[in-house]
Amino acid sequence: MIQVKPFVVNMLQENCYVVSDETNECVIIDCGAFYEEEQKAIDDYIKNKHLHPIHLIATHGHLDHHFGDAFVFEKYGLQPEVAEEDLSLMQHLGRQAETFYGFTLEGDYPEALQLKQEITFGNHVLSVIKTPGHSQGSVCFYCKEENLLFTGDTLFRRSVGRTDFKGGSMMQIIQSLRRIAQLNDETDVLPGHGPATTIGDELANNPFMER
Repeated sequence: MIQVKPFVVNMLQENCYVVSDETNECVIIDCGAFYEEEQKAIDDYIKNKHLHPIHLIATHGHLDHHFGDAFVFEKYGLQPEVAEEDLSLMQHLGRQAETFYGFTLEGDYPEALQLKQEITFGNHVLSVIKTPGHSQGSVCFYCKEENLLFTGDTLFRRSVGRTDFKGGSMMQIIQSLRRIAQLNDETDVLPGHGPATTIGDELANNPFMER
């Protein structure tokens, strides 16, 4: 049985998830923890639950989903794993900080690794579904056994991610949404920002979603 602990972090209220199962192995998804108290909350949760982090995975390469990468690398020795198409974004996190946030990133950030097609931890598997549109390398993580879908900035409750950044494409994100719309209606959707939802609810209420 999977346990999902969300942490709402940084100035953009990004959702970071710690996902574990009965083996106590866990993955950290989209660690945007910027402030020390956010990083401490994640570390305290992992310690108190006696969890063993084995992957730091990311739905895409935008900085608000990576502020905490250096913290995770220092604490657990994990490098961020990102789709190949977004590795170039990861090489310029400092430029993203200056362009979008007006400050200089402090400390050394770990080099990103390329995501595999499946992420295994404990007794579970997260399949990587390519969903370009918000960025060229945007992906979703799907756990078929638990009916869970982590959508990053591809799909939000009643909305979708921006497509006006470099590498974004409205046509691509619509195609990506049609891809994940094929999952069953009961699939729980855990997005990169905002509240959780389901595929069925988004098909009924999100103007961008259709089968």
